This record gives sequence, C-alpha cells and structure tokens, in this order.
Amino acid sequence: MNSLWIDSCKEIRPKFPTLNENINVDVCVVGSGLTGITCAYLLSKAGLNVCVVEKDEIAHHASGNTTAKITSGHGLFYSYLINTFSEELAKAYLEANENAITNIKSIIDEENIECDFEWQDNYVFTNDENEISKIKDEIFALNKLDYKAEFIEKIDYPINILAGVKYSNQAQFNPLKYVYALCKRIENNSGHIYENSKVIDIKQSGDFYNTFTNSNCITSKYVVLATGYPIINFNGFYFLKMYQEASYLIAVDTKCDLPTGMYINTKSPITSLRNAIYNGKKILLVGGSNFKVGDEYDFSNAYKNLENTAKSMYPNCEILFRWKTQDCISLDKIPYIGQYSLTSPNMYVATGFKKWGMTTSNVAANIITDKILGKENPYEFVFKSTRFHPIKNGTEFTNMLKQTVSSLVIDKFKIPNTTINDIQPESAMKVEINGTKLGIYKDNNGKLYVIKPICTHLGCELNWNNLDKSWDCPCHGSKFSYDGKSLYAPSIKDLDLIDIDID
Repeated sequence: MNSLWIDSCKEIRPKFPTLNENINVDVCVVGSGLTGITCAYLLSKAGLNVCVVEKDEIAHHASGNTTAKITSGHGLFYSYLINTFSEELAKAYLEANENAITNIKSIIDEENIECDFEWQDNYVFTNDENEISKIKDEIFALNKLDYKAEFIEKIDYPINILAGVKYSNQAQFNPLKYVYALCKRIENNSGHIYENSKVIDIKQSGDFYNTFTNSNCITSKYVVLATGYPIINFNGFYFLKMYQEASYLIAVDTKCDLPTGMYINTKSPITSLRNAIYNGKKILLVGGSNFKVGDEYDFSNAYKNLENTAKSMYPNCEILFRWKTQDCISLDKIPYIGQYSLTSPNMYVATGFKKWGMTTSNVAANIITDKILGKENPYEFVFKSTRFHPIKNGTEFTNMLKQTVSSLVIDKFKIPNTTINDIQPESAMKVEINGTKLGIYKDNNGKLYVIKPICTHLGCELNWNNLDKSWDCPCHGSKFSYDGKSLYAPSIKDLDLIDIDID
C-alpha cells in the first residue's frame, strides 16, 4: 500500500521524461528525495545549469514514506554528542537543524507553497523508570547549548508517560506537496528532471564526471549523490561505515479530535505519533516496529503491533494506510555530508540521516550548495563526510564487519534440504537443489520466482522478509522484490531470475 503522502498527492504529481539523450550540465544530482530536490532548487536559483536524475518516480523512497516531522529533537541525542564529541559540535548540530526549520519555512513563504505546514511542538518521552535520568541528562545538555528545553510528565495523547523533553517551535508538513512545488521551481529556473532513468555508473574524466544511465550519459563538473545509501562502492567506503534501519507506519482515522504536537519515545518498541491532514480532516500517524534491514525475523506482526497501539488509544479507529520506510545510520550516528571522498573532487554525498531527514536534508543541501558555490558553511565540520576517525561505536562496527565477512561466502552456510512443495503460497525459502542454493518465492497461483540469494552490491547472502515480500541484505540494507527487482540502494543491479526444472 502507498503511504499517505504518495496516495494523497497522486492527482498533483508532476511527471517528468526519461533521459533519452546525452547531455551536458553544470551539476548532476542523482536522487530526487528532499536532499536532491532541495539542492537542485538552491543551485538552479543561483544560476547553475542543473539536472536531477531518478531511477523511479520523484521522491517515492524515503522522502515519500517519512513521518515528515521537521524537528531538531532527534531522540536523546545531544547528551550523546557532548559526551562523545564536544559541546562545540553538539551546539553546531543543534543550530544547523534549527536553522533548517527556518530555511524550510522561508522557502515555503518565498515560493508560496501550500504543503500543510504547521508549527508544532515536539516531544521525546519515556514510560520507563530507567530512562528518566536520561531525559534529565538530555535537558541538562540542551540547556548547556542555550536551548530552552522543558521537562514534562504528561502528554495530550492518551498514553501514560513518566518524563519527557519538549522542543518548542518545531513543525510538520506534507513532504510531497513541498517536493512537487520545488520541482516546478527547478524547471522555472531552467533545470531538468528525469524520472525512470537509472544511474548505473559514475566515472571521472579529467575535470568532469560522466554519469551513465542504461543508455545515456550526463557530463557535468559536479555530481551530487543524494540516493540515500551511496550507489558508488569504493573511494568513500560508506559500506563499512553505515547500516540501514527500517520501520513501519500506519495512518488512522480516530473518529475524534486529535491533540497537537509530535511525539516519539526513547527506546524500543518505538512509538512515533503526529497528526496529519487527509481529505480535510485530522488523522493520526503511528510509527514504529523498527528493525535492522536484513535481520532474520518474523515481520508478520509489524503492522498489527502499530494497530494495537492505535486502538489502545482510540478503540474505534479505522486503518487508512500502511507503509514502510528505511534510512541509513552511520556508526557514529552523525550524517555524512560533503565531498564524497578525498580522491573525488567535486563529487558530493549526503547520507546517514538516521530517519531525521526533514531537517537534515535541508542542512545537507545548504552545505553542498555552499561547497559548489565556493562559500564557507559554518556547519560543514560537524558532518564532514571524509572523516574516518577511530569509530566510537566499536562493538557495532566489529559486529558489522563479522556479518559482512561471513555473509560474503555463501557456500559456508548450511541450509536444510527441502522441496518446492514445502513452500507455502506467498512465501519464500532459501533451498538447496542439486548442490545449488536458491531463493524461491511461490505466488498464489503456484508460480515460482527463483533467484540466487546473493546481493548484487557486494555479494552478501540475502534473507527473506515475509511482510514486505522482499529479499533483504543484512550487510548494507539493499532490498529486492520477490522477482529480483532492485528496490533500495546501495544495490543498483537487479537479481537474475533462474529457470529451473521441477521434478
């Protein structure tokens, strides 16, 4: 099912051509989410010749499946930043995100964009006694950073809490209405946007880059990789520094008035709440069921758990939408924004937003725009993408490397023998047939879709996600449909379907 945003904006969705010729531009932006579109908007407004190239439809990945909270309240994060890095860095991170809220509102006002923007307070709360001290530590940290955070002990939703942090003057909006309006401004500024134009490679040629789609080439001085997870493997080595996490969301009609404010709790199971406008009425968004992409797990209750949360608050509520999203998380929890690598001048990247992409996308677009225009940005040092200092989160880094190495060699896994008849309709198994390991999905009509369960990114063994009906990579978060189509970066190549004879 589509997200609330995608469904509610289908009548106003602008359509763009597929790239069908070789072109030359100043800047090639790869990826059409909030980061790529905002960057293209700012650069085209500055007079540069810009194109955006998207493998699917505009903003239909993370940006079209978000909760769309425009906030600096990224969980309990500022005490972590102070303790792990410095007060200076924490303050700059906070200022960058607070400025992003102001920047977004300024763009909306300047361009007269109708996108259901509303000022809202944001709350990070807990109902766990062991987390109360962490809430107090976070407020102390924010006060040190000259931010007036408030301690709270109740919220307006029918949920009992013990403590929380209130961030005032935050916001929410409809992200696709915002993105679609920016797309029109980009075209008005003589920029170009191409859909259904999959980038398969980027090569440096002297002072320029050649960005290749399946049949054409874009030559540019600058390239911006805004694909969520970078699709170029080496030089930057982001596959060693990040993983992907997914979560599920529902939208419900509560049949009653809803309070204002945006809410998220501090630890698993995550509960994220906000209201939104649908058909002129306020409805409730409930998010959670977080998991690391590729984990072997039974996901069948992911939506059910969210529905139970909604019905515990509003027993008569009606489920309107269900959808899923995923995003990259860096090992030190700070996004990577800036030059792609030390050996790739004029190629820029923005990734690792840890599902706080509404503000971070604006931060990224401004940093990258300033870099291309030769301006200093006061927040670049916080997000420096070429950093590879000793990893603070050593345990997670070690586990990730172990998982990658063990997954690369598929033959070392022992998979029980089974038969095709053991696979139930609309489910899949990894099986061994004549010494060859295969991933087999059976649809309702008994048709089989057979793939080699090896990720086309770096060769890790895929696991089956029984809710999304997808093959997921536990190493770097690529996802493939049951028939092998690449759904999420960093993979860009589909899995090959295999023809087999069944006795």
